[in-house]
Amino acid sequence: MSPSSGHKIAGRYRVEGRLGVGGMSTVMLAVDERLERKVAVKLLAEHLADDPTFVSRFRREALSAAKLVHPNVVQVFDFGFDQATHQHFIVMEHVSGRSCAELLRDRGHLDVEQAVDIVSQACRGLDYAHRNGVIHRDVKPGNLLVSDSGVVKLADFGIARAADQSSITQIGSVLGTAAYLSPEQARGDEAGPQADLYSLGVVTYQLLSGRLPYEASSLSELALKQQRESPIPLKQLNPRVPDALAEAVVLSISIVAEERPVDAMELSELIVSGAKGVSPYDDRAVRARERYRTASTRVVSRSDFATEATVISAPPTAATAITRPRTPKTVPARRPEPPRAPNAGSRAPKASGNDVRTRHTGRWVGWGLVLLCIVVAAIVLVAIEASKNSGTVVHYQHVVGNDAQDAINSVKSIISRYTSK
Repeated sequence: MSPSSGHKIAGRYRVEGRLGVGGMSTVMLAVDERLERKVAVKLLAEHLADDPTFVSRFRREALSAAKLVHPNVVQVFDFGFDQATHQHFIVMEHVSGRSCAELLRDRGHLDVEQAVDIVSQACRGLDYAHRNGVIHRDVKPGNLLVSDSGVVKLADFGIARAADQSSITQIGSVLGTAAYLSPEQARGDEAGPQADLYSLGVVTYQLLSGRLPYEASSLSELALKQQRESPIPLKQLNPRVPDALAEAVVLSISIVAEERPVDAMELSELIVSGAKGVSPYDDRAVRARERYRTASTRVVSRSDFATEATVISAPPTAATAITRPRTPKTVPARRPEPPRAPNAGSRAPKASGNDVRTRHTGRWVGWGLVLLCIVVAAIVLVAIEASKNSGTVVHYQHVVGNDAQDAINSVKSIISRYTSK
């Protein structure tokens, strides 16, 4: 049972009325008596309060959404457990206005200009969430709130999950409203950013035409229609839709994820340009998307912690992209091979000119040493003979000294002559 008017949740949030009811929760309008402001309080359904799987999912909604502070995302203020009602709750920003589901119910479809503005703002909110690792997984008209001042806010990250966390859903279970599920979600595959872009593309189709691209009563029927049928051309449902805009919407709901826009900001560019008559298949548009995608892959990091007081940064362009400098390739130095001993029977390598000169020089030095030995021996013999006659000592010293010096000078001359070549 939902708390009645006047009941206080967690002793702080005074309930004033009910805003809506969903399969997992009830959303109440309340007043934060501590900060004196209106808030929206989501209460987990009572019959799920004791289910640990749903409680974990409900808490993860709060943790995922609490990280997101952006003008186009409903902000989460608080979450906890109310002991009095035995219910888990999330306190969110209250948006005074209407959802796109209510607008469709009252008007059938929207004008092209208003639909494009709503989708463009929703793209900014999705882009911010995706860059912070959060996948919405339940993009639909009921979760796009348009405030009285015209600001569009993405609401209800009730089944969103952080991209870097493990899934808590059971194998084979599918979350989200069936009509807006991407083909990969309908097959039971993991949902990523491309799944959110597909869902927003379905919302765009519905805002412009007043109907869904695929009408199905079950997941299996939806999956078959996505594979076998093409949506009714938007031009047939709303003649005021430009052909270029219709082509952009068709790209966003392609059953092949790789054919969709690379991210939410590219989807926004396609929708806005299409409304101006620029086809996504135009050569200039194709080149612009390629430049954008190239620039996006070169960006080292992008952060956007925009609030209502800050300006939302534009997507990077090729001129402002941060590129990594090229690092020249270095070739490792070749390690010299050790000399190999010649094998038996193998021919010896041919000697170089330096080796020949070295051997010749060594040969002449050897002959010089032999000559020097002969000269020294002769001098010794002369000395012995001269010692027999003391009168000839002076003559001996003069002769021997001159001869020895001449011999040494001759050897030096020989060695110098052949080593200098």
